[in-house]
Amino acid sequence: MNLSIIAAFAYGILAIAGGIIGYIQARSKISLLSGSISGLLLLLAAYFQLQGQTWGSILAVIVTTVLVIVFAVRLVKTRKFMPAGLMTILGILVLAVMVSQMVALR
Repeated sequence: MNLSIIAAFAYGILAIAGGIIGYIQARSKISLLSGSISGLLLLLAAYFQLQGQTWGSILAVIVTTVLVIVFAVRLVKTRKFMPAGLMTILGILVLAVMVSQMVALR
């Protein structure tokens, strides 16, 4: 199992947990829905990477890129580190791991 799979799995779990926390704290159904969908897509991408499907890594990169953009925009608007800043930084790190693994495998 390579590091890209672990990164996609961990970021997916974090996205789901963040959506649940957003719902519990602010009753935000949007947080719950978006966190669940993006997290499940990342878990699905990690699963397909484990199965040797190359499109799983592409899906993981796309979902992570979208999340980084969304959280970066939210960080600029709110200027609050939690949760937007944390998710942006972690997303950039996860994206770097994923892209480096893709480049190394080629």
